[in-house]
Amino acid sequence: MTSLNGVALVTGGGAGLGRACAMTLGQRGARVAVHYMKSREGAEEVVAALKAAGTEAQSFHGDLTKSGDVTSLVASVTARFGAIDILVNNAGDLIERRPLLEMSDEHFHAVMDVNLTSTFFMCRAVGPGMVTRTRGTIINMSSIAAWNGGGPGAGAYAAAKGAVVSLTKALAKELAPHGIRVNCVSPGLIGATAFHGRFTAPAAFENAAKSVLLGRAGTPEEVATVVAFLASPDSSFLTGETIEINGGMNMR
Repeated sequence: MTSLNGVALVTGGGAGLGRACAMTLGQRGARVAVHYMKSREGAEEVVAALKAAGTEAQSFHGDLTKSGDVTSLVASVTARFGAIDILVNNAGDLIERRPLLEMSDEHFHAVMDVNLTSTFFMCRAVGPGMVTRTRGTIINMSSIAAWNGGGPGAGAYAAAKGAVVSLTKALAKELAPHGIRVNCVSPGLIGATAFHGRFTAPAAFENAAKSVLLGRAGTPEEVATVVAFLASPDSSFLTGETIEINGGMNMR
């Protein structure tokens, strides 16, 4: 894969998929801004690992459901690194499994905010700098839940992730004339993350893994490799697409 140049901002970069994306982008040559909301210790560990490998990196805090925090985050990253060339909108959360008849207004909006609104806020804040420089790549994080409705009590999460796919297509159309590519990845069953540790019982996870054509769950690094491809010139004629990373669990 072609080496990366410039600055990558990875939201939710302190753990799981975000951590893997930050590490992989740094290993491919990008300078990395690691955003976190709660996992400060995790973000600092990622930054330390990147620096130990010779990569310039720094952590940044912010609540991405608040437009003011997003504006401040982007300003801080820009002041530190000079520009943002790659944006990975990884931050997101199921929060809690809630079936429809038990779902409050507050829960629905919270899930939408952390998964969809945060992605919109980040794209809107980073977009002007990319438009001015007529270059940049944005990679959004969806989920297999966008296609199959998710597991029990994940209706709001599935809806938010489906909306991320649609937003990706809309922004790809809008930003292509400015030399900016916008794509999306949609991971399936991925192991070694806190997500399933919090929301999926071990037996249920094992049963789900049996339904994967390749016979196993994926790894965060396998998702991060696809993100790095989308961030690189190797995908220069690819925009508005969603790449499924699910081992054949859901083929379209």
